[in-house]
Amino acid sequence: MPADTLTRLVREIHEEAERARATPAPELTFSLWRRFADTGDRLAYEGAYFERRRRLAALLLAAHLDDRPDPALDDLLWSVCDERSWVLPAHEPEGGDPNAFVDLFAAETAQTLAEGVCLLGGHVDARVRDRVREEVERRVFAPLAERTMWWESARHNWSAVCAGAAGAAALALDAGHVVTRLKGAMKAFLSGTGADGACLEGPDYWAYGFGYFVYFAEALREHTGEDLLDDPHVREMAAYPARVDLGDGTRPAFADAQARGAYPAGLLSRLSERLGVPLPVRRGEPSFHDDACYRWAHLSRTLWWTREEPPAEPEPHSYLPDAGIVVARAGRSAFAAKGGHNDEPHNHLDVGTFVLHVRGETLLDDLGAPEYTRDYFREGRYLVPQASAEWHSVPLVEGQGQVPGRERRAEVIEHAASGDAVTFALDLTAAYEVPCLERLTRTFRWRPGGLELTDAFGFTTPDALVAELFVSRRRPVLGEGSVAWGPVTLQVPDGWRAEADELEVRGHDGEPETVHRVRLSARVATGEHRFVFTLPE
Repeated sequence: MPADTLTRLVREIHEEAERARATPAPELTFSLWRRFADTGDRLAYEGAYFERRRRLAALLLAAHLDDRPDPALDDLLWSVCDERSWVLPAHEPEGGDPNAFVDLFAAETAQTLAEGVCLLGGHVDARVRDRVREEVERRVFAPLAERTMWWESARHNWSAVCAGAAGAAALALDAGHVVTRLKGAMKAFLSGTGADGACLEGPDYWAYGFGYFVYFAEALREHTGEDLLDDPHVREMAAYPARVDLGDGTRPAFADAQARGAYPAGLLSRLSERLGVPLPVRRGEPSFHDDACYRWAHLSRTLWWTREEPPAEPEPHSYLPDAGIVVARAGRSAFAAKGGHNDEPHNHLDVGTFVLHVRGETLLDDLGAPEYTRDYFREGRYLVPQASAEWHSVPLVEGQGQVPGRERRAEVIEHAASGDAVTFALDLTAAYEVPCLERLTRTFRWRPGGLELTDAFGFTTPDALVAELFVSRRRPVLGEGSVAWGPVTLQVPDGWRAEADELEVRGHDGEPETVHRVRLSARVATGEHRFVFTLPE
């Protein structure tokens, strides 16, 4: 392992392990468990659950690094085996035995325990090792043997994570029959990605779903010689982070993502080594705290696989045609926009949205993932600002935003690139259900120093009320005929009225934040309307 690159991670592992030894782990009480069913709150239980996984990962990795037993680790392993369920309350089947279902976190826990005790061998008490094997068999392997899980045919992160983590646990414990069963789920996961390799769930879910696919694939290769990475489609998926990088390690927070989340360094290193894909810019040294869920798979592979290597120089622009995503970079500025459709995994009503990134800050922004609650994954999803059309940089027509549905999609009309200049045009008509709207196209023309946005409306009526929305985390400054977000300035066209409002929302971590929106409003007739953003070159 490259010592200098991992100095921070190793130090933090030992710090966290010492904290775990010195303070008691939180209990998963009934009061915490019932919160989800009673109120829809996920964070109360999950906070305690992931604090326990945080301690478990630290103690396992510290014992591995120090090559010695740890009574505190034996106690925590036993305690995790005593948990009522490894399945989160949000995923428990209604009215059924939670241990008859394997969710993401039950599978992840099984992998952590199985790989951890096998790695440490005699440093873990034999009675604890036996208990771990029994509980992994009871909670994960037996349910998989008894029934087909719905996620085995899922074309998103669930199939990769559940099958990848459970499969890695099976490889560690020599349960080969489970491994054979789970390969089908991996095929389902790969089928959910187009030929361009783009992850429609966003960059964070690329690290999650594709990460667990890779972890399983490499464990399988080590045990059997079979190589799931030897596939041109897998290579395209591996190249996704570099293609959506805005040039400095930031990425557009499309779908349920975060702009500044850290990719697992070990995962990136292994993909670069095995497949030769370019690396995105890394923001700082790998940290124990890069993943808020403290997943053993990410942390252990970062410790084992990370290599010191420079990122690739970003290309001027990337285009992902199946996803309908374009990213353009010039100097210290970047632009990204997406088409797609309104029934993507972790969907937002965001067809035609875009971001502008200047000097390390995304000034026209996508708000990314909100706090996860019960309603967010049910009928209340599009009432949450982060997922609604009203809090994306897209038009409203007669006060109405986009509507959900796979048929509510953008068609790419044009994509052209010449040097640093990029043109990207989308037909957004199908994303709306407004009686008077006959046609809506959106054209982006990007060049160093500026972005020109042209929306062309076709109405069956003489005119219609249009509101152009521009969302940011930076408070806008409204001037005479202009709006400024720091170094980005928008000229307000004649006849349009600019207003600004703000809203307090809860981010993915549950913390409140204030977000801002500029609304340019006008009654307009059929025709084109141009909005020019000036950026520093």
